[in-house]
Amino acid sequence: MTITVAAASIADADALTDLMQDLDTFYGAPPTDPRPQRLAHIRRLLLSGQTSPAVLLAREDHEVLGMAAYAFLWPAAGVTQSLFLKELYVREHARRRGIGGLLMDHLRRIATETGCSRIEWTTDLDNQSAQSFYRAQGFTVNTGKVFYRTEI
Repeated sequence: MTITVAAASIADADALTDLMQDLDTFYGAPPTDPRPQRLAHIRRLLLSGQTSPAVLLAREDHEVLGMAAYAFLWPAAGVTQSLFLKELYVREHARRRGIGGLLMDHLRRIATETGCSRIEWTTDLDNQSAQSFYRAQGFTVNTGKVFYRTEI
């Protein structure tokens, strides 16, 4: 089977809702809104016309296996922008098949085509599998920044 990667559209809202539920479960997040509310929220975001969210979906036939959600940030070095990878997620049964690397390759291509000077992302400190994946891809940890967060 061939794995394809393409931008998500409104037609992908159902599949994206299910994938986001898998993502929340993976991170141990407590249940949030019921599925119909989550689906309505994702549809609103996909139809908003804003530059975010931007989502790539990896599929095999009609099954969505993974995603990369990203946004462009400005300013970056000089007067450029950066591509910020918010989430890279591959369903558990589809891992170790090159899907994460394929999504990262697509992100690199998008960043290059849009004039980004860099791609940036974070992982949780205890997410050793993600850190191993990024090391295997040849990426190194940037220790020059401290990450802050506040709940709203």
